[in-house]
Amino acid sequence: METGKMNAQYEVLSPWAEIDPIPLKGIAPRVEDLKGKTVGLFSNTKVTSKPIVALIEKALKERYGDLHFSHFASNFNQEITDTEDKDKFEQWVKEVDTVISAVGD
Repeated sequence: METGKMNAQYEVLSPWAEIDPIPLKGIAPRVEDLKGKTVGLFSNTKVTSKPIVALIEKALKERYGDLHFSHFASNFNQEITDTEDKDKFEQWVKEVDTVISAVGD
C-alpha cells in the first residue's frame, strides 16, 4: 500500500426526507387580512419574551398600521389551560382575531 494515498470509500446520503403527500394545514384558520384586526401577543414572561413581543408589535404597526393589540402573559411553566389563569386566557382568546406567541428562551 502506498503511503499518503487514501483508499476509503464513503456512502453519501441525501439530506432530503420522503415528502408526506398530505399537505400541511394550521390548527386554526389563518387571518387573511390584518386591517383593523386585534392581534393577541402572548408572552411566557421569561426575560427576553417582553422585548420580543415589543419588537413584534412595533414591526406590525409599521407594516400594517391599522392594528390593535392585546397582551397576555403567563409565568406558569406548564400549559396555560392547566393553570389558574385558564378562564382569563380563554376569555382573552375570544377577544382577539389572531395570536402570536413569544417564548423568551
